[in-house]
Amino acid sequence: MKSSYKYLHKNWKQGIKSRVVKWRTQRTVERVDKPTRIDRARSLGYKAKKGFVIARVRIKKGGRTRPTYSRGRKPRKAGLTGFTPGKSKRWIAEEKAARRFKNLEVLNSYYAAEDGQYQYYEVILVDPNNPNIKNDANINWICNAVNRKRVFRGKTSSGQKSKD
Repeated sequence: MKSSYKYLHKNWKQGIKSRVVKWRTQRTVERVDKPTRIDRARSLGYKAKKGFVIARVRIKKGGRTRPTYSRGRKPRKAGLTGFTPGKSKRWIAEEKAARRFKNLEVLNSYYAAEDGQYQYYEVILVDPNNPNIKNDANINWICNAVNRKRVFRGKTSSGQKSKD
């Protein structure tokens, strides 16, 4: 017999097209009430209680572009294409969420959806100053000063994968 999370995992893509149409009109980093993929969020440490926040982040697809200049260079030699950032799109999404919510720490993130132009990730953020987080033995390690700004130092799972 399958658990309900197995069914959720199997069917999470249903109705995603209509959601993505709405997401495109929203801001780049948008706070959401509940995760799109509750099974994935729970497996990464999310709990439905105060102190946990979900943010949906929109990342442009494709390679990195540089600003162009108009004079005196052969386009092939101008160094405008063929660049890739040294980090994954998921890591970039986590950093965008951390910059938007300065008082929260990034716990983890997961892929939510994509369309022709954007990829969407949902980032799990934790408030280290919330009493519910401080009293929870499973997550209160994030309250230590050592773990401040961990996403910018590559301490999340996406950061560790990209650093290798």
